[in-house]
Amino acid sequence: MTPPAAAPLTRADGSPLRVLVVDDEVNIAELLSMALRYEGWEISTAHTGRDAVAVAKDVRPDAIVLDWMLPDFDGLEVLRRVRQQQPDVPVLFLTARDSVEDRVAGLTAGGDDYVTKPFSLEEVVARLRGQLRRAGATRRRESPVLTVGDLTLDEESREVFRGGDEIALTATEFELLRFLMRNPRRVLSKAQILDRVWNYDFGGQANVVELYISYLRKKVDAGRAPMIHTMRGAGYVLKPAD
Repeated sequence: MTPPAAAPLTRADGSPLRVLVVDDEVNIAELLSMALRYEGWEISTAHTGRDAVAVAKDVRPDAIVLDWMLPDFDGLEVLRRVRQQQPDVPVLFLTARDSVEDRVAGLTAGGDDYVTKPFSLEEVVARLRGQLRRAGATRRRESPVLTVGDLTLDEESREVFRGGDEIALTATEFELLRFLMRNPRRVLSKAQILDRVWNYDFGGQANVVELYISYLRKKVDAGRAPMIHTMRGAGYVLKPAD
């Protein structure tokens, strides 16, 4: 289960961190971008080495998530070219190559960390947060209370209320509701929910998400206008009741 969410990391002036995601597999790049936007960061993407160098020069990212194998030139060459402009930008390599020699090559070339495919989104986010902290990112103070319509969730006291009535939730139900409330009006797939709430792949047992969504509905929506909705074939979304 995911521990309580940490305060967002920002630039020293309080503005959002900028992260460049580079992967030639569009689906992977989109999935990573979605997870990193959830951290409150501004995300740019590129699918080739040449585009990655151009985008990095334009946006000057605070960190780069960089696929090793790209269609034009590899991640090591991207790293070399980017470091000519930004010598200290943290770089997290993504690769299916997990031999000791490959890891040493990446780290020797200047990569700051290394994650092998297939990977957990939670691991990528955690490693990237660590790199950004070491690079000088700061924590932004924010209210621990999430509010969507007449539903409130206090992340510190772990109390949940709807319309003034307290709702008792199990630890897993709380984490699931928190994820939904941090992404109001946004459709979340079963895969995203599994990765964020349970922190590992249930491998075909995605019906656990359906089960816990049904538990939440019985507690959050019982006798009230529904807030948790199923988007057939896409996932689930939480939004204020009509």
